[in-house]
Amino acid sequence: MGLIAVVLWWALQLYFFALVARLFIDLAISVNRGWRPSGLLLPVVEIVMTITDPALKAVRKIIKPIRLGAIQLDLGWTLLVFGIFFLQRLVLSVA
Repeated sequence: MGLIAVVLWWALQLYFFALVARLFIDLAISVNRGWRPSGLLLPVVEIVMTITDPALKAVRKIIKPIRLGAIQLDLGWTLLVFGIFFLQRLVLSVA
């Protein structure tokens, strides 16, 4: 596998880890509305939100959250994760 393929695969993997961290951050915010990160967690949350926001907002413009009564089901995160897995497999197959 070429160096470019390895770097690209790891970049996609790190972005996946950022999306998983975003999932837990969003879960913490939805469970406790008053929660605000502080201390050492604040820069980590800021970096994760800054990295993941542009892609999630772009996907959410295309696929709107589905309303199920009082809740909304957001498929943007799931679609983005599947896209990352697809791109990783594509990098592996081309390399």
